Amino acid sequence: MNTTSPAARFLEQEARGLLTRLARVKPFALLTPSVPAASVTVAAQSAIESYLAGGRQELRARVTGFLRWIRSPEGRHATAVELQRRFTFLRLRFNVVLSQFDIFAEVLTQRSEHETGVFIGGLDVVAAEALELPGIKKPPPVICYLVRDPGAAIRRARTRLPGGGENPVAVIRVPRERMVGSGIASSLVHEVGHQGAALLGLVESLRTMLHGKQRLGGPAAVAWQLWERWISEIVADLWSVSKVGIAAPLGLIGVVSLPRAFVFRVNPEDPHPAPWIRVKLSCAMGAALYPHPQWDRLATLWGELYPVTTASPAQQQAFALLEESIPAFVRVLLAHSPPSLGGRSLLQVMRLGDRHPRQLMEQWRAWNGNRMSMRDYPPTFVFAAIGQARADGVVSPEAESQLLAYLLTYWALRSTLDIAEVCAIAQPPARSHWKRAELPPAAVLAAV
Repeated sequence: MNTTSPAARFLEQEARGLLTRLARVKPFALLTPSVPAASVTVAAQSAIESYLAGGRQELRARVTGFLRWIRSPEGRHATAVELQRRFTFLRLRFNVVLSQFDIFAEVLTQRSEHETGVFIGGLDVVAAEALELPGIKKPPPVICYLVRDPGAAIRRARTRLPGGGENPVAVIRVPRERMVGSGIASSLVHEVGHQGAALLGLVESLRTMLHGKQRLGGPAAVAWQLWERWISEIVADLWSVSKVGIAAPLGLIGVVSLPRAFVFRVNPEDPHPAPWIRVKLSCAMGAALYPHPQWDRLATLWGELYPVTTASPAQQQAFALLEESIPAFVRVLLAHSPPSLGGRSLLQVMRLGDRHPRQLMEQWRAWNGNRMSMRDYPPTFVFAAIGQARADGVVSPEAESQLLAYLLTYWALRSTLDIAEVCAIAQPPARSHWKRAELPPAAVLAAV
């Protein structure tokens, strides 16, 4: 076969066409217009751009290698079938590069929305602070975006992306309908908990421990089996309760308030606990971390909204077994000491000294409605205090929304100004102004 064959000419033109289209996939820094306060952090931008630039470089090398091969003696003698086979793999790889670009494009294009983009920038700050916990030494960048779905989700950092490659940042999607109220903290910090649990290896170590509990046999073994199946979501719920207090189960109720058929459904194949028992467990974990009568009151209210007597006999039996095992399960959960925590238990690192309901209300009264006094506190603490005030009926939903809109805007702006300030004096950028932390230097972007 020679280079003038129709197949060779056609596929060479197609490969060159791939290169021209690839050249139009620009870095987001050149594509996405947004005010600085709505932008992702320098660390996140650098990680995303470096990862995608590497993918484009690798694809460009493959295509140019194909063009060299097709003009080589081996390529000139290849059959049309072989030429097409090789080119097909190039096109598939091109689509992988575009799909990975689109994953982050969906996140970053929202930053150009008026007001909403800045709110999302504020959520990035909240998420970064929520990920701070002893044992997590180098947390990955976290970026957020909004979706129409009722539930939140996370694409964790350091997990596999479609088509291969390791995700350079944690990407959290938050329900748009939660903007803006304290319930957003419940969803956001829950997803952060998934990332934190992965960094600390909590799910794996807890599953090993819970599996051992099942060997005791008897009816309780069924409950321990279900707790093991649901442990990844339970740990994330624990993270949320630890950080934002009663705002966590209140926000959870907002998500799982569904028709009774869904609330009472017990599915061992679903990693999420049945909604009815999940709210009960969230309240029990809150009571263990921050003892107060409010947790029992909220659990009772949930039981009144969804009386277990309206469930099927089999469901009632399962819930009775699970509810009876909750105290023992929570004790075991909080007493767990994974290797990543250096001998400390989950109770020791999850119980925060300033998140008890009484302390939160004392702080709320000390602020006396002065939002400027609130803004320099850690975001999850502010969300916990506002959620506590909402639960105690001393702040209205309208006032809560206005307050949080102001705070998210302030946190986004303050984070941007902090980064600009430290860059101006050639210092490593800080994640937040209340706790300075070194960020990785910006990677050098590859040529477009």
